[in-house]
Amino acid sequence: MIPFHYTRAVDARSAVETVAGRPGAAFLSGGTNLVDHMKLGLATPDLLVDVSRLPLDTVEIAEDGRVHIGATVRNSDAAAHPLIRERYPALSSALLSGASGQIRNLATVGGNLLQRTRCVYFQDLTTPCNKRSPGAGCAAIGGYTRDHAILGTSTQCIATHPSDMAVALAAFDAELVVLGVDGERRVGLNQLYRSPGTSPHRDTILEHGELITGVELPEIAVARHSTYRKVRDRASYAFALVSVAAALAIEDGLITEARVALGGVAHRPWRAHTLEGALRGRPASEETYRRAAVAELTEAHVRPGNAFKIPLVTNTLVAVLRQLAKERL
Repeated sequence: MIPFHYTRAVDARSAVETVAGRPGAAFLSGGTNLVDHMKLGLATPDLLVDVSRLPLDTVEIAEDGRVHIGATVRNSDAAAHPLIRERYPALSSALLSGASGQIRNLATVGGNLLQRTRCVYFQDLTTPCNKRSPGAGCAAIGGYTRDHAILGTSTQCIATHPSDMAVALAAFDAELVVLGVDGERRVGLNQLYRSPGTSPHRDTILEHGELITGVELPEIAVARHSTYRKVRDRASYAFALVSVAAALAIEDGLITEARVALGGVAHRPWRAHTLEGALRGRPASEETYRRAAVAELTEAHVRPGNAFKIPLVTNTLVAVLRQLAKERL
């Protein structure tokens, strides 16, 4: 048993000041990732500041038309909310694809975004892991790689980001509202996550003590015609081997707008900008979809254990875009 202190935050500002002023402190919300890692000895905070009861639990339309999701909204509540289901169906589907019903009832939106990028070696203290212990080496490289990344990897880490929700948010240019000791700032979700590079132990650009207080989604017409598909080993409580969040607009048989993000393939939710560019202005056909997938995956770095992800990404993408095109025609 490793002892730690616990306190319940009375407001967001004091919570930030407490954690920022203590290097060993951490925020606690749903705890579905942090508590697991404490049990495994991967995380050893000496103080937990509980923010789960802060009044950050609403989903509402902001003055500029954006949809604001409070950081302590439970994943199951966000998935079921009428605003999310109507305006961003891919996000609702992504949330319902995550973990299990019991965990979705406990996990929060803010906590989901900050769960650790990890693999089986990260959670095995007997193996070297640069993410767990910088400079130790990466047991995955040259080891078991079936679940690992094929895009944006480095010689230091090939783990994949686990969040389904973050993939959908990446497709829709979500912004995070972040509170720090110097005040509030906004961080684009696609700028939040760091590529592994030479310091894979840092998952995000947030500083110690910064607290996500909400997520904001711009009003995007094409997002109303979106979906999320997750390919995994079992129907529940499994990370994605590959996932696709996509939205498509078609006019006179040509693709006029496309938004695509991939999961299960990189250290971060992977916004497929090259693929989107290869779709726009092209006929809504399987040939177009496959050519676009090839363009996006040109820089993929596969290993013997995960080379299957190339055709899996392609076929999943084709199926998703074909479904969306059928709905629009």
